[in-house]
Amino acid sequence: MNTKVLIEELKSQGFQERLQEIYVDDGIITYQTERYQRAIEKFEELYGEQEAEIYSAPGRSEVGGNHTDHQHGEVLAASINLDAIAVVSKAQDNTIRLLSDGYPMITVDLSDLQMRKGEEGTSAGLIRGMAYGLEKNGHKIGGFQAFVTSDVLNGAGMSSSAAFEVLVGTILSGLYNDMGISPVEIAQVAQYSENVYFGKPCGLMDQMACSVGGLIHIDFADPGKPMVEKVDVDFSAYRHSLCITDTKGSHADLTDDYALIPQEMKKVAEFFGKEFLREVEPEEFYQNISKVRAKCGDRPVLRALHFFEEDKRVEQEVAALQTGDFQGFLDNVQASGNSSFKYLQNTYTNKDVQNQSVPIGLAVSDSILQGHGTSRVHGGGFAGTIQAFVADDFVETYRETLDGVYGDGSCHVLKVRPFGGIQVII
Repeated sequence: MNTKVLIEELKSQGFQERLQEIYVDDGIITYQTERYQRAIEKFEELYGEQEAEIYSAPGRSEVGGNHTDHQHGEVLAASINLDAIAVVSKAQDNTIRLLSDGYPMITVDLSDLQMRKGEEGTSAGLIRGMAYGLEKNGHKIGGFQAFVTSDVLNGAGMSSSAAFEVLVGTILSGLYNDMGISPVEIAQVAQYSENVYFGKPCGLMDQMACSVGGLIHIDFADPGKPMVEKVDVDFSAYRHSLCITDTKGSHADLTDDYALIPQEMKKVAEFFGKEFLREVEPEEFYQNISKVRAKCGDRPVLRALHFFEEDKRVEQEVAALQTGDFQGFLDNVQASGNSSFKYLQNTYTNKDVQNQSVPIGLAVSDSILQGHGTSRVHGGGFAGTIQAFVADDFVETYRETLDGVYGDGSCHVLKVRPFGGIQVII
């Protein structure tokens, strides 16, 4: 659709129903309408008036399975109604030109898709990795020009990098493959891109949750063919809201902390002659804890213990939601948070013990939520965000309290979005 026509349609509320489907919350549709309009106007400033399409990929909230995916474990995750959107048109040459709001233009020549050391840790590396992975899998790729804007909190545990990777994969799927690339495959290529081209060792959960969408239970026993199960639940029916609070601690310079978690878990797996903890029998692990301690050290043992118990909790959370036992679900969320704090030990970095923004948020939440909900560390941990399921009649009190600690707008009251990476408007 022509960019001028898109703007006029937005102004006349022509896309209200579509935006309502995607963002769920009536209270933010005006904001989204204006956001889309500004994005198209910025696209026109960069590339001129022309035919364009709009794509979207959401952030994610991990509900259960903290740091289990990279050990082929189980997770429960949800896409949320914060997202990255891109206004896009096909390019005449074989080059991707992408400008993210607030950042310099990125240019990637698709005639050379080999990994570049100088692009590690950059968005250009992610784009090149996505293009390489999709072409390697037999899909068509090609140039495009795009303006991207995102309200997924960067460095705050909502997987802004995964949303960006999925967005690029969905654009290539839409422009050159008639949206024929499956969300699962886009997620797998996104993980490859982040691992190899970006240089960050991550599991597959973030990309899968952003790409598939909704509330999903994923079993990574066979990561090449993960089992994905949609879990139908209406949190509003239980009069609870999902709250994510940005504790203002950045994930920058924490790659080593994240990398040590899978490394230490794998040390324990290797003790038993296995590559991943999912391949180790829990009973055998518990029977040999003293020997594992002597060989691997204590923190790897604690992190392995977290893995085995967390895998069970994911199944318990899913079962509780499927049977309508919401309190049982909340109890398991709390148990997951306690295990992450005590055994996984990912609420702050030992490199800076005086900066504990996540534990402060959890402590404040524990003190005020009694009987009104539960909270836990969110995502990768060490910095970033905390998650809470809060009774609707207490949400404003909770939001005001957490905003009082971290600043206005820090606590986000969110909805579970039913879609992953999608073509919004063509």
